[in-house]
Amino acid sequence: MANTRMPMAKALNESLRKALETDPKVLIMGEDVGKLGGVFRITDGLQKDFGEDRVIDTPLAESGIVGTAIGMALRGYRPVVEIQFDGFVFPAYDQIVTQLAKMHARALGKVKLPVVVRIPYGGGIGAVEHHSESPEALFAHVAGLKCVSPSNASDAYWMMQQAIASDDPVIFFEPKRRYWDKGEVDTEAIPGPLHGAVVARRGADLTLAAYGPMVKTCLEAAAAAEEEGRSLEVLDLRSMSPVDFDAIQASVERTRRLVVVHEAPVFLGTGSEIAARITERCFYHLEAPVLRVGGFHSPYPPARLEDEYLPNLDRVLDAVDRALAY
Repeated sequence: MANTRMPMAKALNESLRKALETDPKVLIMGEDVGKLGGVFRITDGLQKDFGEDRVIDTPLAESGIVGTAIGMALRGYRPVVEIQFDGFVFPAYDQIVTQLAKMHARALGKVKLPVVVRIPYGGGIGAVEHHSESPEALFAHVAGLKCVSPSNASDAYWMMQQAIASDDPVIFFEPKRRYWDKGEVDTEAIPGPLHGAVVARRGADLTLAAYGPMVKTCLEAAAAAEEEGRSLEVLDLRSMSPVDFDAIQASVERTRRLVVVHEAPVFLGTGSEIAARITERCFYHLEAPVLRVGGFHSPYPPARLEDEYLPNLDRVLDAVDRALAY
């Protein structure tokens, strides 16, 4: 059916299936993506239907996986690489930053690197160390990389296909705590631009800007604030590089206040760049400083303490109260 309700995990699976069907140059590679179907079953059934040459189980060697994908992209393929967990991406960081991000510029535009690096990221699942990181700012800072993160099943379905079709390398951050949140997916819709922000909820008093796992938290905060007579706009950024600053500016010019929310630490996070740019762009519209809500500047804590670390409804509403008090 063209329009159906499914979890984000299923939407990603269907999107990858569609990409494999549409383009024989698309292939998937990573640890346990084949017979197991991935730790989160995102690639479940794909090796069975498309074969071991298209859905490839790799050794436990992230640098080798990404390096191999770069070589295949140079030969005309469109590899989709899975990094099993966020904290495991760092052995591949050298390949991503020094090769994948720079080859296009180094070749004066003659070389395309259509590689998608899928990274399940963020906390909230009670995982052990190195399984709940939010490293998006480390990649968004690197010129030559595009970084995106869907917040719902529909965006997951369409953004994955758009990322695979892109000739630029895309780091695709999947909010693992939202994998089983269900949403409507119209498989015949015309999607918006991959890097365009969308208004998830209209409001008049303040803008909450977020991406990935925090969009749902911000929507819950807006619903709670409405009971107190406050009208909050929620902007789903969808992309961390490039950032749709025009959409943020348009929203802030309406609401005159902005709070940026992400799971990653506030210190030097994506919200820092957004706060600086919007302060420059909207100086005469803002009625309060741009505030940020995020994780603390510390290593991600043990699972029993992650509820104290992760931004929640109360911390978002506290920032809203402070912004509205000006």
